[in-house]
Amino acid sequence: MNFDLNQEIVKLLQDEPFFAALSRRIDKKPSQALPTAGVRVNPDTCSYEMIYNPEFFEGLTNKERKGVLIHEFYHLVFDHVTSRRPDGVNHMAWNVATDLAINSLITKAGSELDNLPDMCCVPGGPKFEEYPHGLSSEKYLEMLKNDPDKQGEGQGEGGEPQDGEEGEGQEGQGQGQGKGNGPGNGNFDDHSGWDEANGTAGEIAKEKMKDAIRKSAEEAASGRGFGSAEGQAKKLILDSLKTKIDWKKILRSFCKASVKADKRSTVKRINKRYPMIHAGKKVRREARIAVCIDQSGSVDDQMLVKFYKQLNKLCDIVEFDVIPFDTKVGEDHVYTWKKGQKRAWERVMYGGTCFDAPTEWVNKSGKYDGMIVLTDMMAPKPKRCRVKRLWLTTAAYAERPWFNPNPEKLVVVD
Repeated sequence: MNFDLNQEIVKLLQDEPFFAALSRRIDKKPSQALPTAGVRVNPDTCSYEMIYNPEFFEGLTNKERKGVLIHEFYHLVFDHVTSRRPDGVNHMAWNVATDLAINSLITKAGSELDNLPDMCCVPGGPKFEEYPHGLSSEKYLEMLKNDPDKQGEGQGEGGEPQDGEEGEGQEGQGQGQGKGNGPGNGNFDDHSGWDEANGTAGEIAKEKMKDAIRKSAEEAASGRGFGSAEGQAKKLILDSLKTKIDWKKILRSFCKASVKADKRSTVKRINKRYPMIHAGKKVRREARIAVCIDQSGSVDDQMLVKFYKQLNKLCDIVEFDVIPFDTKVGEDHVYTWKKGQKRAWERVMYGGTCFDAPTEWVNKSGKYDGMIVLTDMMAPKPKRCRVKRLWLTTAAYAERPWFNPNPEKLVVVD
């Protein structure tokens, strides 16, 4: 086994300066356990890493090797591994959708198909002739929902079968390597670790990757440019650096966690089962949220500005109670932030930090479905909360929190 991935990385320096810079910031590990190649989150280091089979790379042309490397890096750039996949979506369909979006960029809208191994998903290519180039993963996913036969085209998640060989295992799970006509989903790389990338490790890895992308983009911009990632790809890369929090998705999770979802009897509604005997039910579908803002001295004004920027987005969707705290809750400053009401940031406290204070406040109130804590994470882990709790902090503090919030979710803002 003579294949040396480092030599392929050196080749990127010549015509792919952005991806060469990004590659230096990603751990790469050879493994015979993986038939092809793939990216995943390492839960021990909370970082992304690329796993590859040297024998798979040995069987590729130079163009294909470069294409596979860029393909894997694009999965990281566009956050396919962690939180971008929509809720409730078949993972096989998502795998195909992400590969269609990426491969459209790598093959330059289908004009350079030899940039990738055979049997991969390319818009306009075999079995995807009617799929246009240049769409997002989400757009391709919508097309695949109406085209279920293409959600399992090509080869399986474990890789492609050898020439002339059949893949082992069930349909959609070819176990061979190389090129060929096996059953599966058309991905030449492995996506099997994506479902394990959620939680705190995934959030921290995502922020580390965003920092790596930012530094690589700065290097490329001040040097020899973005290579094949110029144009549309460059715009997408720079857009990926912008923080976007899906508050609607977060609020839905709070509503699901609260089975209470308040069903109340009301004579204003007809009981469909017993219309003349019992009153109907009125269901409250909006989550009641407690937003606890860390006002301790370690949270500087710049961080508070970032927190309030997010709250001004949240208020477009729902109203919520604001609960400032340091070592205690600032009861005189608790208020309801009305839906659609914009507010400037404010500081009302300057003490130490104790997360038990707002947690006890929320637990005792008994009226909330969820609790969001905006903080620098600089205090010991608090006691258990009776409702679903979410933590929001900035990238610098997410990498070195005082405690691991698992299994509670950690969201990071720039």
